[in-house]
Order: sequence, then C-alpha cells, then structure tokens
Amino acid sequence: MNGFFIEFRDPLFGIIVFFALIFIIAFVSYWWGRLRSKEDHRYLERFLRSIKKLPARTQLRSEIGSNAVSHGSWLLIAESYVQNGDFESAVEIYQTLSELQHEPHRKRETLFLLAQTYFRAGFLERCETILLKILGRFPRTPQALKLLLFTYERMQAFDKAFSVLEPLDELGDDIEADRRYLETVRLLKNPDVDIKTRCERLSERYRRDRALTYLTFEYLFRHDPERAWRTLDESAARTVTDILWLLPKEHLNLDIIASIGYLRQLYSAKGIVNLAQNSSEFELDVLIKLRSGGYRGADLQFEYLCSHCKQIFPFSFHRCPQCHAIDSIVTESVLGKEQYETGNTF
Repeated sequence: MNGFFIEFRDPLFGIIVFFALIFIIAFVSYWWGRLRSKEDHRYLERFLRSIKKLPARTQLRSEIGSNAVSHGSWLLIAESYVQNGDFESAVEIYQTLSELQHEPHRKRETLFLLAQTYFRAGFLERCETILLKILGRFPRTPQALKLLLFTYERMQAFDKAFSVLEPLDELGDDIEADRRYLETVRLLKNPDVDIKTRCERLSERYRRDRALTYLTFEYLFRHDPERAWRTLDESAARTVTDILWLLPKEHLNLDIIASIGYLRQLYSAKGIVNLAQNSSEFELDVLIKLRSGGYRGADLQFEYLCSHCKQIFPFSFHRCPQCHAIDSIVTESVLGKEQYETGNTF
C-alpha cells in the first residue's frame, strides 16, 4: 500500500497529470468556442431572416443600441446590402452606427464606410460632406483623402482634386500618376481648348511620358486618326488592339500597318491585308489560318483586365473601377463568332 502512494509522489506522474490537465482544458475551451461560434452564427442567420426589410429608424437604433448583434455583425449586414445594390438600407445602418458609436477610431471607420456607400451610389456631394467631416478630425487619413480625390474627379471639380494631391504627397503617396491623369482629363474636358489643340498636346505628352496609352489613343483615333497613326508604336498597339480592330477601313494607314510586326499580324487576322502567315498570339494565329482557308465566321471579342487588382471587366476603362489604379488596363482578345460587320463600330 505504501508503495502505491510512493508512485503518486513520483515527479514523472505529476508531470503527466499536469499535461493531461492542460490538454483537457484546451480541448474543452476549443469545443466551447466552437459551440459559441455556431450559436452566434445561428442567431445572426435568424436575425437576417427576420429583417427582410430594414426596420424603421427608431427601431433600428433600438436594435443596434441593445448590443444583441455585435458592431462587426452590423457592418457585415450593411456590406451585404451594398453588394446587393440596396444602398439606402446600408446608409441607414452606417448612419445609425456612427451616431451611437463613441469610440473615435470606430466612428471614423463607420463614417468612411458610409462615404464609400454614397460614392458607389453616386451621391457625390454627400460623400464629400462625410469625407470632409472625417478629415476635419483625422486629417492624416490617406484612405479618406484618396476617396475625396476620386469624388472630385467624378464631379469634374479639378481644382479641388489638385488640392487633395498636396496632403497625399506629404503623407508619402506617389501622386505623379494621379497628377498626370487629372491634367489630361482636365485638358479633354476644357471647353476653351479646341479639339486640334487637345490632340496635339495629347500626342506630345504620350511621346514624352509613354503613359495614359489607352486614354490617349482612344481620343486620338476618334478625333485625329492621322496623328494617332503617326504617334502609335508597337507597345501601344497591343494595348489598344480593340480600337485598332474596330477602326473603319477608311481610317487605316496601310504603310504604318506594314511597318509594324504586330499590326501585320492583327490586320492579316482581320482579312484587311495578307502580310503574315502566322502569329505568336494564339487568337490571331487561329484567325489567320481560318482566313487563309476561306472561313469568315470568326471574329475577335474583347475583355479588359486590370493589371493591378486582376479584375476583368467587359468594358474599357482609364481608371480601374475596382481599385482605382491608373493606366492599368490590359486588353485581352477572345475568339468568338462573328455577329455583325466589324470595322464600322468605333
């Protein structure tokens, strides 16, 4: 019997018991956390099902003030409304949260989400008001400054937009691309500058900076095709493949087409010239082979990739709609069935 109690006093036995207790506590804590998480998730699901329509403002204040649903959950609910295009409901939640929130940084976060919702909904003046309110209290908030810049850009309030660049520069942001873009857009929107002068300046800026390629050639090919062809180089041609593909035949410059390898392949694939027998581009190579065999039912279609955020869009852009990057467009060619006569749609 005494030997039995001696074994209980063995240090090794004590270590085993210690680690066993740690394991049991960790195991119980883990499963208790899982259970609580499931219960919270079920409650949130029941709550979401119960608010197919957002309650009135006073009831909403009561719901939020009760803390039955956490602040983070309310933000998720508001974001779900934004994703579904129900901006009005999202605004109601963000406004109520900001009114009831007393912690400064959380209040700033909620107000910024409210400003983003106004921006997405197209209420630019309301977005501006909220952002100025944030910056009045938290002036060193680069996210708010950038959204204010995009807001002024959409409002075509270019002087205000340029005024935002200075504090962004002081905060260490690289503003050169934004400055160049705003200067170019302001030039194209200026009613006091005639189209010929705009085209001249656009061409000069492209030769100097090799930037804003899509914006430059979209405008030049629409208003001054001759100047556009004189300015075009092979790297730009790949970026504006869709514009070149849809150009009317009377606006083509066959001498320049013959002098640039990519253009020889592009217009051989289109059937305008017969200057290339193959191409390193899969879509162009297939079209060249089909044209040489007499088949005319295939065509190129286009989609547009942002090289910064990797989102794909069915329409071209100068500033990415998703991440707001400038000059990030990548034109992707896609083989498709010819549905109409191309060459007259640009």
